[in-house]
Amino acid sequence: MAAKSSLNNKPLEIRWHGRGGQGAITAAKIIAEAAYAKGFKGITAAPAFGAERRGAPVSASTRISTEPVLVVSQVEYPTIVVVLDHTLLKYPDVTQGLGKDGWLIVNSPLLPRELGVKGEFNIATADATRVCQDLELIVAGLVIVNTAILGALVRATKIVDIPTLEKVVRERFSRNTVDINLAAINKTYEITRVGK
Repeated sequence: MAAKSSLNNKPLEIRWHGRGGQGAITAAKIIAEAAYAKGFKGITAAPAFGAERRGAPVSASTRISTEPVLVVSQVEYPTIVVVLDHTLLKYPDVTQGLGKDGWLIVNSPLLPRELGVKGEFNIATADATRVCQDLELIVAGLVIVNTAILGALVRATKIVDIPTLEKVVRERFSRNTVDINLAAINKTYEITRVGK
């Protein structure tokens, strides 16, 4: 399993940033379930609770390890930061702690170099919003990008593979919504752009 060796026996820590209603917490859980299905022994996924409301900034954490994970606190020094709404990049805490050679995955129509984000980490962008709008993945007027951005995460980091992710999505979503969510993942995977 390629992803296991890339962890170098250290937990992979992912911090998710989105807005209330976009599904950041669900995305954190889905990738944890996919990692478990891929054979990782230690996984956790936890939201950061506060006075969240629809549209307000929210965050979540995922830890993935080859060994059991005993830490459940929020991620402070992420290996990967996933941003479901590129306007959140204006807040310095979004990339705080992201180290050299880490990954910043952003839902944005811009190329990685056009984001203007400073750091020694890798950047991947994909216009998950456009993909979801085209697919009409909209609930109560809000474009839901959480599954789509998983395609960009997998394309950039190869934590898990698409077939494993698809299996988890099929188990998690109803028959009525599974196909549209899988289409969002696959289309976003295809359009992901990687840079520094």
